[in-house]
Amino acid sequence: MSLELIRELGSQEHWLAVLVTQRPAAGRSAVSVVNAGILDHPTTGEPTVAFVARGRTAKLTNLRANPYATLVFRAGWEWVAVEGPTELAGPDDKLDGLDAEGLRHLLRNIYHAAGGQHDDLDEYDREMAADRRTAVLLSPKRFSANPPGTEHED
Repeated sequence: MSLELIRELGSQEHWLAVLVTQRPAAGRSAVSVVNAGILDHPTTGEPTVAFVARGRTAKLTNLRANPYATLVFRAGWEWVAVEGPTELAGPDDKLDGLDAEGLRHLLRNIYHAAGGQHDDLDEYDREMAADRRTAVLLSPKRFSANPPGTEHED
């Protein structure tokens, strides 16, 4: 199993994924839906699964406390989960080797990898800065999926 199954399922469902993080104090899972895509890490070049989070959100609080997450992509009854350590890159989370211009390009690249298109990328950049958007980069370490032949009948 690899990133190819994520590409296949993600492209069918507008790159929507369920994000699972751990709450720092409660030790319980937190879940949200994000648009995520696959791209090369901006400093290492390794493949990552990434999404953009609005600044000052619970998901960022969770990832700062426990930098590990799971993303689940699905199309119909087929699904694939990818989990691994995360890194943050944003106005409140500096990533070594990435300057402000690199962050601007990274946020655009994630947006495009997750199927986004914007008529005015300068306006997009302004919105990202105003919202204190942060890139979340997940290094894929473990994959799981439903086994072949487990399709459900409608």
